[in-house]
Amino acid sequence: MANKLTTAGNAILLQYTAPVYVALFGYMFLGEKSTFVDWATIMILLLGLALFFFDDLSFDGYLGNVLAILSGMSFAGLTLLLRKQKDDSPSDSILLGNILTLVIGLPVIVGGTEFDLNSIILILLLGVLQLGIPYILYTTAIKHVTALDAIIFPIIEPILNPILVFIVLGETLGAWSVFGGALVLGGVIFRAILKK
Repeated sequence: MANKLTTAGNAILLQYTAPVYVALFGYMFLGEKSTFVDWATIMILLLGLALFFFDDLSFDGYLGNVLAILSGMSFAGLTLLLRKQKDDSPSDSILLGNILTLVIGLPVIVGGTEFDLNSIILILLLGVLQLGIPYILYTTAIKHVTALDAIIFPIIEPILNPILVFIVLGETLGAWSVFGGALVLGGVIFRAILKK
């Protein structure tokens, strides 16, 4: 909904404020303290994302912006709760969530929508490659890293989309996008090196 009610840049930037919430509430819920390096990295990442989507940011679409912020808070909550289950099975929660999503969405799916074989194959591929495998990897990794690590590394994801579009379709990135993307990648790598 945020993507429909605000710009894609706003939606992505505000969703990826999630590390701020994890850093704020990680100690309260998990006993995981955030360091100066963590906060510096978060600020670099947010600046990098803002620069990366600089041309697409606007102050319009207030409802979309609020929904994007709520999406970021939800992403942070998911990460904190999955990390809380590190000694159990966080994948069970993901499975239950996806089953619930299927049950809620089932009336829309069967309510007059026609699918051809190509659509079914694409939906299955997206379900397995875009959701299934990443969720398995994420719930496996979250047992071994802090909640902040689990939320910071996925920030690379939104900048991969335009990079892949550049590689596949040849659409060029502007100078702000290149600089912002370099900040995001550099911030994630810098923090990973310092945290070793």
